[in-house]
Amino acid sequence: MSETLTSIRSRIAAATLAAGRPADAVQLVAVSKLQPWEHIAPVFDGGQRVFGENRVQEAKERWTPYRDQIELRLIGPLQTNKARDAVALFDVVETLDREKLARVLADEVQAQGRAPRLYVQVNTGEEPQKAGVTPGQADAFVAACRGTYGLAIEGLMCIPPADEDPAPHFLMLAEIAARNGVEKLSMGMSDDFEIAIACGATSVRVGSALFGAR
Repeated sequence: MSETLTSIRSRIAAATLAAGRPADAVQLVAVSKLQPWEHIAPVFDGGQRVFGENRVQEAKERWTPYRDQIELRLIGPLQTNKARDAVALFDVVETLDREKLARVLADEVQAQGRAPRLYVQVNTGEEPQKAGVTPGQADAFVAACRGTYGLAIEGLMCIPPADEDPAPHFLMLAEIAARNGVEKLSMGMSDDFEIAIACGATSVRVGSALFGAR
């Protein structure tokens, strides 16, 4: 098994225990985007079965041979013209962030009879260069996804500003989730996943700490 994978799993377990949460409360999403297969293979061979990808086409090319062995998550922005492929390929789409996309995803779910689990991306720092609904829009957007488009929202996702303490952003996401009856929180990356676990993350997206710099 990859020593790095063992180390990351140990750190997740320790942070989960320290937060007083059940041992299986936090899932590791290995962010394999842009990584060569020789970096991914030791992690895959070590038993990791949940992977996050940024691009539909790259994910399709990389994971199609292993598709029945893994859970595949889209963690990058989704263009509406890629929605058909995304619904066909991914188990989870973490980046639902606008009504047009909700409408297209709803149409594809109906057409394909296949429904990936959906997370709403919240731009907690309200950064103009980042995708995601603002915190002030989040309640109405979740309600519209459910009521207008008939989509089940499993979780929320955020990427805090790089130059700020992430904890307030993680706690904000947890509050939005709690008041909307959303169970899952995808938050925390290589540099801050232990903080995210303390704030209630149910999955953490780890790339560089697991695979090394690209």
